[in-house]
Amino acid sequence: MSDNVAKYVYWIATGLVALVYLGAAAFYISSHDMVAGMYREVLGYPTYIIWPLAILKIVGAVVILWRPSAVLAVWAYAAMFWHLVLAFGAHVGAGDPGWSPALATWVLLIVSWLTANRVRAVKSAYAPAVPAAPI
Repeated sequence: MSDNVAKYVYWIATGLVALVYLGAAAFYISSHDMVAGMYREVLGYPTYIIWPLAILKIVGAVVILWRPSAVLAVWAYAAMFWHLVLAFGAHVGAGDPGWSPALATWVLLIVSWLTANRVRAVKSAYAPAVPAAPI
């Protein structure tokens, strides 16, 4: 994969992940009562986790876009990874069809993480080091 292709793949995947997370946070905040009903009745979760999740979704999206430090980015990617795995499991377990966005976002997150060191100036020690394509 050339450097230009890697940049496009990274930024498209990362942008879509951030868009999903920011959109979900906006939905959690603007439609709190509807989300609370879904959490309580469909998923069986307590509603007090909605506000912390909304805030953390915003923080995670900002961190993977801005990448102020490699450590914060790794923590954000890890938190998003497990959040999406657990969201997928919760929706499947509840028989709710909302599992497909979680799965698609999980795949995009993995693509973003795998291409991040190739594109970003702030490198992670834990992401794969992919050598640049020969000229």
